[in-house]
Amino acid sequence: MAGFNPIAGLYAGVVPAIVGSLTARTALMVTTLTSAIALTSQSVLKEAGLDPADAGHVAALTLLAGVVMLLMGVLRLGAVMSFVSHAVMTGFSTGIALQIVTGVLKDATGYRPRGHNRLYQLADWLAHIGRWQLAATLVAVATITVWALARAVPRLEPVALLVAMVVVTAAAAVLGTDVEHVRDIAHIPAALPGFSAPDLSAVPHLLTGAVAVALVALAQAASIGSSVPNPDGSRSSVNGDFAAQGLANLAGGLFQALPSGGSLSRTGVAVSAGARTRWAGVLSGVLLALVVLVCAPLAEAIPMPVIGGLILVVGGELIWGKRADILLVLRTSRLSSAAMALTFLATTQLPLQHAIVLGAVLSLLLYCAQAARQARFQSLARDPDGRWHLSDPPARLPPGEVTVLHYGGTSFFAELPRIEQALPRDDDARAAVLVLVLRGAPDVPSSSMLKVIRRHARELDRQGGRLMLAGVAPDLARVLRATGIDQDLGPGGIVPAEGAVFDPVDRALAEARAWIASRPAGTPAEGDDRKHPPAP
Repeated sequence: MAGFNPIAGLYAGVVPAIVGSLTARTALMVTTLTSAIALTSQSVLKEAGLDPADAGHVAALTLLAGVVMLLMGVLRLGAVMSFVSHAVMTGFSTGIALQIVTGVLKDATGYRPRGHNRLYQLADWLAHIGRWQLAATLVAVATITVWALARAVPRLEPVALLVAMVVVTAAAAVLGTDVEHVRDIAHIPAALPGFSAPDLSAVPHLLTGAVAVALVALAQAASIGSSVPNPDGSRSSVNGDFAAQGLANLAGGLFQALPSGGSLSRTGVAVSAGARTRWAGVLSGVLLALVVLVCAPLAEAIPMPVIGGLILVVGGELIWGKRADILLVLRTSRLSSAAMALTFLATTQLPLQHAIVLGAVLSLLLYCAQAARQARFQSLARDPDGRWHLSDPPARLPPGEVTVLHYGGTSFFAELPRIEQALPRDDDARAAVLVLVLRGAPDVPSSSMLKVIRRHARELDRQGGRLMLAGVAPDLARVLRATGIDQDLGPGGIVPAEGAVFDPVDRALAEARAWIASRPAGTPAEGDDRKHPPAP
C-alpha cells in the first residue's frame, strides 16, 4: 500500500523486533512496521524525490529515524509526546486509515482513481464503478466475504484474515482467475535479511523527513507502557522505550528493514496470545525469519485483489474502531473538534510529514488555549465555623477589608489578559488588602506574570491599599526577591507555604488585619507619599 518492496516490510518484523524486545523498558512491546510509519516513510521519500524501491534510500531513512529516536530517549524527551493531543492523534489516525483504503482501491478493483487528494480519489473511484475490472472485484469481494464468515466463528476469529487469504488464493488458482499476483510486482526471496548499506548521498534530503517518521512512530508507541504493564511489576519508561526503538531502527536499517516502532496492535496480539516476557517479541522475530525462509515463494502466488480485499478490511476496521474516539472529541469541545478535523484534512491532502508538523503545532496551540482558559481567580471566605468557601471574585476591592483570592493557573503569558480582567477593581481600595494565594502556582512563573504582580502591587499602594502573596514556594520567593518585587510588596508581603494547607492563608489574613488596624482612620496609606515610576 506504500509502494515498498514487500520483503522490506517482512524484514521490519525480524531484526527490529528482536532488538526492540531485548532493549525496551516495556517488556511486552513489539517493535515492527505499522501502516502509519509505512505511509509516512513513502511520503518522505516521494517528497525528497527518492525511489522507495531503492534499498539504499530505505536504509538511510531507517537509520536516520533511529538516530532521532535514540537521541530523544537519551535526552529524556519522552514528555514531549504527552503534548500531542488526543484530538490531533484521532484525526491523524483516521486520515491514515483512509489512506490505507484508498491505497489499495486499484488492487481490489483494477481501477486506479485519479487525483492527489485522498477524498477526491475515493469519490472518483465510486463515480467510475463501471470501469472496475470484474475478475479483480469478484476476488476482492470473495476475500471480504470469506473473512466475514470466518470471523463469525469464535475459534476462527483470531485467524480470519489468514483463512480468507488461503481460501480465496487457492480458489483463484483452481479456477485460473486472470488477475495480477504478487510475483507481478515484486520478488520475495526465501532468504534471511542481508546487509544493506545506506545511500549517504540521500541523507541531506531525508533529515527533516526522518524526524517526521520518528515522531509518528514514537507517538504511536508512547501509550503502550501505560496500556501493557510489565508482568514482573517493574516500571516501564517512555524514554527507555524511545531509546530501544532507536536501537531497533539502527540495527534494522542495516538489514533491509523499513522504519519501525512500537506497535500497539502487534503488542495486543502478543498479550492476548499469552505473552509473559520480552522473549515473546524476540521469538516472533525469529519465527518470522523462518516463515520467510520456508514460505516466501508461496507468497508470490497470492492474487493482488486478495491483498486489496484484506487491506480494505484492515482499513475499514481502523476507521470503525475510531468511531468512539471521534464521538468523544466531537462532544468535548469545538476547539478539539476543529483540531481533529484540520488534522484529518491535512492527512488526506498534504504530504504526511507536513500533516505531522501541522498536527504538532495544533496540539501546542490547543494546549496553550486550554491552559489559558482554565486560569482563574476564586474568592476564599471563611464562615463562623472556620470553614473556607469558594465563590466568584468581587467586582471591587471593598475599602478597609481583606479580600482573599485563590489563583489557579500556569502563570503562562497567554492567560494574563483573561485573569487580569478577573481581578477586582482597585479604584476605591483605601485601606484594602488583596491576598493572592499562590500555593498551586509554578515555582518559576513567566516574566509576564511577574510584571502583573508588580504593576498591581504599585497600583494598590497608590490607592492606599496593599497586595500580599500567600503560600509562596521557596523557589518563587527567591525569584520575587531577585526581581525586587518583595520591595513592592513591603514587609510581610510574602507569606511562605509552610505548615498545613490553609496556614499561609491564616497568617496572611492576620497580617493584613493588623496592617489595616494600624492605620488611623482618614490618614493616607503608608505608601501614599512614595513615588513609583510607571510599571513596565
